Amino acid sequence: MTGLVVAMDGPSGSGKSSASRGVAKALGLRYLDTGAMYRAMTWWVLHHGIDPADAATVAARAAEPGISSGTDPDGPTIHVDGVDVAGPIREAVVTAAVSAVAAVPEVRTRLVALQRQIIGAGDIVVEGRDIGSVVAPDATLKVYLTASAEARARRRHAELSGTTPTGTTVEAQRAAMARRDEADSTRKTDPLSMAAGAVELDTTALTLDEVIAEVLRLVKERT
Repeated sequence: MTGLVVAMDGPSGSGKSSASRGVAKALGLRYLDTGAMYRAMTWWVLHHGIDPADAATVAARAAEPGISSGTDPDGPTIHVDGVDVAGPIREAVVTAAVSAVAAVPEVRTRLVALQRQIIGAGDIVVEGRDIGSVVAPDATLKVYLTASAEARARRRHAELSGTTPTGTTVEAQRAAMARRDEADSTRKTDPLSMAAGAVELDTTALTLDEVIAEVLRLVKERT
């Protein structure tokens, strides 16, 4: 599998994280969650009292935080300036602000450079929103995961049930995801889109095992 890079893109709730980790474990590859890196930057911005909507200040300070991502699919880690932020970056306040921070060109330039450094010579599954189109356009395999709005909302509600405010409904989650989809797909720098040459995979009616099996089939086909 030397040099293999699998790019897994798609919106929130499409099943990227679970499928990407499953594929990485099945193939003995490393795993990188680029979304966690943008959340880590957002956590740092909030932690330092910076308004996420203040793009100029976010841009000016984007180079300051030390962000480190572990690549073990059995236990991926994310640290900011040596602090484990795996839990805090999933909190609602970060989720609400991450699109604004991720839209800042200086933030994207910095994190894309870090992501490419981690990818290095390959042997990795990378998930995000611009992997196949920007970060690793020459990836061995590019997959774009989709799912119905209802399925995505149910998955994300279940995933974040311990970090969202009590009483948050699936419908509220659906509305929040729609707002983030709009922000991510219309930003000027590296918008969310399906990369040229990517295989679109609708996961609405598929189990996690079925999604992983299909990606593994595609990998075998490409290699």
